[in-house]
Amino acid sequence: MAIRTAVIPAAGLGTRFLPATKAVPKELMPIFDTPALQLVMDEAIGAGVEHIVIVSNVAKAGIEAYVQPAPEVVARVRDSGRVELAERLARIGNDVRVSIRYQDVPRGLGHAITCARDAVGEEAFAVLLPDELMGGPELMQQLAAMHDRDGKTAVGLKRVPMTEVSSYGCVTTTAAPTAAGEVTITGVVEKPRMEDAPSDLIIIGRYVLAAEMFDLLEGLAPAPNGEIQLTDALLVGAHNGRVLGLVSDIDRFDTGTPMGWLQAVIELARRREDVGAEFDAWLRSRFS
Repeated sequence: MAIRTAVIPAAGLGTRFLPATKAVPKELMPIFDTPALQLVMDEAIGAGVEHIVIVSNVAKAGIEAYVQPAPEVVARVRDSGRVELAERLARIGNDVRVSIRYQDVPRGLGHAITCARDAVGEEAFAVLLPDELMGGPELMQQLAAMHDRDGKTAVGLKRVPMTEVSSYGCVTTTAAPTAAGEVTITGVVEKPRMEDAPSDLIIIGRYVLAAEMFDLLEGLAPAPNGEIQLTDALLVGAHNGRVLGLVSDIDRFDTGTPMGWLQAVIELARRREDVGAEFDAWLRSRFS
């Protein structure tokens, strides 16, 4: 069965981006002229999702406002010549249903996901972290196909230098990846020290979670910091042989810090057909 629903956890208050996030949710900060949240929703839609559940915070009213249908905005964007962007905006709330749920107490990613349970129902679902932008929907399509084939949770993975593993969840696997990049995950360690990391494979923010993951998450004891961690539920699933990974070389931009966000803006602007050549010419003239 195709994955019909995607959950986007967006309840964090973006303190690393203050003072901008005093007024603007981090997820709505623009990547050139398009909010990061829009790019993540576009990715989910490109993977076949029909229903997007955004887990937000009541202090971030802008997110709920953004996903409301706004024909007048779509018309103004179209009139400005940005027809493709107008078409993407028109899908939200029309072709694709969007629901909002709230996580008002910061109890971790795992808890945020459980806040969406009533909207998702008892079926497998995608999770896309909005702090990470991918080069397209291909990874989510592949993860959905893996789950459809085997009925297991499927997790996006990427190789990184060992100096970077301490910032992410890191996995152990049964063997080297297949020619298609597939592995069976046997262990998960959250943000290990470089010298303790079991591999150079990190979890990137794209998942297809089997429906059973809701029960696993809700049955977890909180971590010492009081949070419910998704990696703890993945570890339980891995011990039961129920978690697959896909090692991907997809382009990925970590926008969780101001520097990462700036790098994403520059790189993605350079790739755009409408402004890329002009922007590149300016960069060369400015920094050559």
